[in-house]
Amino acid sequence: MRVRYSKIGVFAACLGPLAYLAWRAVTQGLGADPVNTITHFTGAWTIAFLLLTLAITPLRRLTRQYQLIQYRRMLGLFAFFYGCLHFLTWVVLDKVLALQALGSLNVSSLLQQMAADIGKRPYITMGMLGLGTMLPLALTSTQGSIRRLGKRWQALHRLIYVSAAAGVVHYWWLVKADTFWPKMCALCLGVLLLARVALRAQKRRPAAGNAAGKPN
Repeated sequence: MRVRYSKIGVFAACLGPLAYLAWRAVTQGLGADPVNTITHFTGAWTIAFLLLTLAITPLRRLTRQYQLIQYRRMLGLFAFFYGCLHFLTWVVLDKVLALQALGSLNVSSLLQQMAADIGKRPYITMGMLGLGTMLPLALTSTQGSIRRLGKRWQALHRLIYVSAAAGVVHYWWLVKADTFWPKMCALCLGVLLLARVALRAQKRRPAAGNAAGKPN
């Protein structure tokens, strides 16, 4: 029962950023450029949830709070959720409304505009890479997928590091001038990558020691 309530609490907390964004929209607190505000907000939370997801494994090992693992899938799915909101903000509030204002809105023109942006703006290309690599992770996040894929599931889900790296680069290239927060995200990602390497080395060490201690 306690686990169930804690999951509900984490789920509600994960919806907090969306509720805050909705409140800002209702109270006209999105500033002079609402589309830009929504774009940056949803993008920042996508990266935040990716980093939180990656932090679960080292945190549970360091703190010995092994129950933290039960929140990892939820955090990962919320990363994908906010990533989709970020993508839809670009498509609907940027591209669709612009084409509608010009009176030339149709599927063909929308796809052409999107393809042109992806091709000529590297930060959008990197963002699409990040979202694209999150898609198979979200689709295979069920227990059934874990059973069906077996060891391949773990290998596939290492793509989250590609998603996070692409997200950080996307953020860095997008802001251009004020790179403080992208640098902080890159630092966090670097620390998490080092933690993963250290944990893998730690797991190998006892195995190597046991093998060396066996009599011939």
